[in-house]
Amino acid sequence: MYQDVIGILGGMGSYATLHFFEAVLKAFPAQKEWDRPRVLIDNRCTMPSRVLAVLEGVKYEQLVAELTDSVRSLIHAGATKIILACNTSHCFLKDIYANVPEAEGKIVSIIEACCREIAEAGENAVSLIASEGTIQSGVFAQGLQPYGIDVHSPENEQYLMQRELIEAVKQDQITDEVVERFVDLIKSFSGDALILGCTEFPVLFSKVPEGTFGNIRIYDPLECVLRVLQKECK
Repeated sequence: MYQDVIGILGGMGSYATLHFFEAVLKAFPAQKEWDRPRVLIDNRCTMPSRVLAVLEGVKYEQLVAELTDSVRSLIHAGATKIILACNTSHCFLKDIYANVPEAEGKIVSIIEACCREIAEAGENAVSLIASEGTIQSGVFAQGLQPYGIDVHSPENEQYLMQRELIEAVKQDQITDEVVERFVDLIKSFSGDALILGCTEFPVLFSKVPEGTFGNIRIYDPLECVLRVLQKECK
């Protein structure tokens, strides 16, 4: 029986959180339910836009207050390993830690987990598809810089396509056309490695037939952090 309790701060968006919860269950297979870690989920879909807070400072203080409140609530409920199920939300970690110092030992960064795995794989460069907030904040570039790994981001004209794909998942409006556009987006990058830097993108990736991307190595930060949890949860 696991003593660690996994806390998920989700709702950013809700279908991405649902997809991640299913991945958690698969990461901890068990014959009996009680042989899995306890999981607490705060699907806080009422929070302001993380992207607008990063790019324009819109409702920044409100967002930090709500992120802080959810993290504090998960800790008080018993969570020992907390996952922020949104890449852009990691831009606010310093603010969260300032408000909840004890969270620093409990939040397991999906950014750090992904960057470490990319470095261990020996990559020299990686492409990134993500929200504008994640890209402009440079969280992945900063995380990979110590390893000497270059990050190639989308061109400005690709931002609109990314936003539309992200919104299609958030609204549960995934069609064959949406999946095809997602495939085209990934294939538009010339590198051999790519980060799914928005938690909506793994939902779309799960709809793509295996082998579609050939030799492109795909890194999903949520899958990376699951491997960390598998090693660390006791």
